[in-house]
Amino acid sequence: MTSFFDVAYEGSPTWETGRPQAAIVELEGAGEIVGSVLDVGCGTGDNALFLASRGHEVLGIDLARAAVARARSKALHRGLDVRFLVWDALRLHELGRSFDSAIDVGLFHTLADEERPAYAQSLRSALEPGGHAFLLCWSERNPWGFGPRRVTRAEIRGTFGHGWTIGSIEGSRLESKLEQGEVHAWLARLRRD
Repeated sequence: MTSFFDVAYEGSPTWETGRPQAAIVELEGAGEIVGSVLDVGCGTGDNALFLASRGHEVLGIDLARAAVARARSKALHRGLDVRFLVWDALRLHELGRSFDSAIDVGLFHTLADEERPAYAQSLRSALEPGGHAFLLCWSERNPWGFGPRRVTRAEIRGTFGHGWTIGSIEGSRLESKLEQGEVHAWLARLRRD
């Protein structure tokens, strides 16, 4: 069965800007993203490639085959050693390794309510104890009528309440190719207990 995302990547999805998200650039510049990095829902790899260019070992995963193929092509063209896999974010424990940091730019808000606890557990299994995850997702502060599901701070707290310490959930921006350019987002800093 072809998913919404497989179809979206036949073209140029609005969330693919061709550059890393400013929030990821800022987190890396501030030294918050450290060591090896897992990019969950990597799309065509712009965030993963940026982090690799800054010296991080990076693995990017996404369910959309076309997105992963584009990410691999970008890595080859740029001469960056980044591994990209077609992989389910709910099966991260099956990767057989753990990371110092993880980023999720735009995946969390695509999950159904019943998938969220499994995702939190899966993400936790992919991080070293004390490892950090950074989640950037659509906020309920966006107007209705376009875009993905809105997420509240309470939903993030509820999902990452067990086995995690929430450092902060603050207002941020997701850059896009939508008419308004940037959209309201939440940036959550999470630490695996």
